[in-house]
Order: sequence, then C-alpha cells, then structure tokens
Amino acid sequence: MKYLKIIPALTCLVTLVIAKPGQTMAQEKTGFRVLKNIPVKSSGGWDYITVDGANKRIFTSHGNQVNILSTNGDSVGYVPNTPGVHGIALVTALNKGYISSGRGNKVIVFDLTSFKVLSEIAAGTNPDAIFYEPFAKKVYAFNGRSSDATVIDVATDKVVATIPLGAKPETGVSDGKGKVFVNAETTNEVVVINATTFKVEARYKIEGGEEPSGLDIDRKTNRLFIGCGGNKTMVVMDATNGKNLAKFPIGGCDGLVFDPALKTAYASNGEGTISVVKELSADKFVFVENIPTQPSARTIGIDLLTHKLYLPAAKTEPGTVTAENPNPRPKQVPGTFHIIEVGKN
Repeated sequence: MKYLKIIPALTCLVTLVIAKPGQTMAQEKTGFRVLKNIPVKSSGGWDYITVDGANKRIFTSHGNQVNILSTNGDSVGYVPNTPGVHGIALVTALNKGYISSGRGNKVIVFDLTSFKVLSEIAAGTNPDAIFYEPFAKKVYAFNGRSSDATVIDVATDKVVATIPLGAKPETGVSDGKGKVFVNAETTNEVVVINATTFKVEARYKIEGGEEPSGLDIDRKTNRLFIGCGGNKTMVVMDATNGKNLAKFPIGGCDGLVFDPALKTAYASNGEGTISVVKELSADKFVFVENIPTQPSARTIGIDLLTHKLYLPAAKTEPGTVTAENPNPRPKQVPGTFHIIEVGKN
C-alpha cells in the first residue's frame, strides 16, 4: 500500500490511495471464480446486461434484440427489432422494461411477462445507457451523440424533460434521495442532476480518471465508484461534494457494479478480468484482487440476492488491418456468444 496524500477534513482524515493491481493489502480474497458459461443462440455485438435477481432473469443486449434468460441458463424469450440496442432498465412494480435503441433513436417499452412491445418513445440521438430512477419514478436514457438525457415518466411513458449535459454521457445512477449522477466521458466528470427539477446542479471533476464509463453507488455512504477505461483506473468519489477519495489501477473497464451487502465494487475489464475493490468504511477502500474471466467480457450485471456476477462475452479473432484502419477491433467468432456466471458456488 502506498499512501500519496493525506487530505484533512472537518472530522476525519481521508486517505487517497493508489494500489498495485495484484496487491490485496491483507484483505481476504473473494473466492469468486467462473462457475459456468451460458450459451446464447443469436448473432451480433452486445453492450449492457441487466439482472433481475428477484425473478431470476437476465436481460442482455445482443445484435438487434434483447435476449432474456433464466439465471439457471434457460432461454426465456427475446425482444426483437431493437436496432443498436445498448441497455435495459426494469420497472418491476409496473411489469415494464425499457430498452435504449441507439440506431433507432428511441426507447422501446416492453411487457416483462409476455415480452411484447408496448410502445416506442422518441429519444435523443443514439440513446446508450439507461436506468430507472426510483425517487421520482422516471427512466433516464443518456444520449451519446446529442449529449443529453431523455427523461420518461413511467406512469405515462411520456417524455417529461430533455436535459443538456454538455458532454457525451455514459452510465447513470441515483442516490435514491433525489440526485442523479452520470459519467461525462468526454470531459472526465460526473454530472449531478436534480431528479425533481431536471436541472444540472453540479459537475464533479474525476481526478486521475479518463473516459469514465462504468458507475455505481453505495447509497448508504454516498460513495460513487467510477470505472475509467481510458486510463484503466477506478476512482472513488464522495457523491455529496465531488471529493475524490481513492483510486486504483484496474483494466480496460467498461462496466462496474457495487454490491451493497458485501460492500464491494466489481469493474469488468475487456482484457478478461474483474477488478475488485472493497469498501471498509466510508473513507477507506482496498484493492482485493483481479478475478480471471475471458477477453471481451467488458460489461457486467449483478444479482444482488445471490451476489453472482454475469458478463456477456464471445470468442474473438484479430480484425483485418488496413491502411484506413491500422488498429481494428477484434472480430467475434460466430456462434460463440455467451454469458459468464461468476460467484462462489
């Protein structure tokens, strides 16, 4: 453990920590490992995955549809015709799901029992991350190309606000008390939105973090865990004032989840690892370990009841190098898409 800086506060000392990736700092390892791979019989790329632990279902974006699986691996159904699908938000109290269709510039509403499409709602340009904000009962779709947020009232499925964000948004979360936080990928900030007025109230600078993508929150301690894929760093931030509390080297993170019962943040890295950071208290955090997964497993969902993690992945092969594209993305091997289940048993 290397202490770089001691920051005085009014009532306590906050330590900014940088830990080496393999360093556990005497913290017991998770015992997590890959338990199984769940094959998904469809083609195309993928992005976010959402897990409904109470109903034992997994919703994963794939190609131009959303595949629905049971947590035991059985295919339950799918929602077709979701061009450029990115994410899935669930409002289980109303038995509805919301899908961000990036190429369709819309949010698709579907029934959680029949999986039939109920309506389509025009959004901004290229809606990407999407989530349900429970305090004001709204769905937020964050639009990557128009750099704004579309806010939808789940009671009426009508757009009630469009919020300019001034940067390309990524993942958003809520503190459950009236604040929404969203990563600004192009300005390396967290943008704070008032969930009642739909106004931007603050912009918190992410110190030492570049291209933030993954984001989650501990609502009890008001701590944000930010996965920055641009420089492979996890930053912990005080959601009440934007103070940067700690940072840890991780991998090329795209997704991040926090388990409030285990007080643990998990960042999914495209290299094929999950970086684990433990919250010991509101102001003390330690790096635990890197859990091996599979290259391409860059996004992540969590079952908060079983504490298992789920990551979409596929086998890949090198892309074709051309003069126009000297560093091509890896190509997916057809028929290899699957969901990786990670846990203790």
